[in-house]
Amino acid sequence: MKIKKGDNVLVISGKDKGKKGKVLQVFPIKERIVVENVNLRKKNVKAKRANEKGQIVQFPAPLAVSNVKIICPKCSVSARVGYIVKDGKKSRICKKCNKEI
Repeated sequence: MKIKKGDNVLVISGKDKGKKGKVLQVFPIKERIVVENVNLRKKNVKAKRANEKGQIVQFPAPLAVSNVKIICPKCSVSARVGYIVKDGKKSRICKKCNKEI
């Protein structure tokens, strides 16, 4: 998978199209990622103690990795990701500016 935890991404499809955010979690087997403040869901949480109130909690849900594009830190544009091998090490590169990500 070409997107890793900590990358900045741009959502290119779905209800949150155009939003930017940081990748919080990656699920490579399911090909899904969790991005902060994108694809927010609400969940009702019951009170745990007798004198405590229940509440509604908002959390970001996973979305398909195909719905996002990585934002290159060098050229600040959403771009595709490629790979290059230097000295036996594989690294990611931006397809627009050819700089290492």
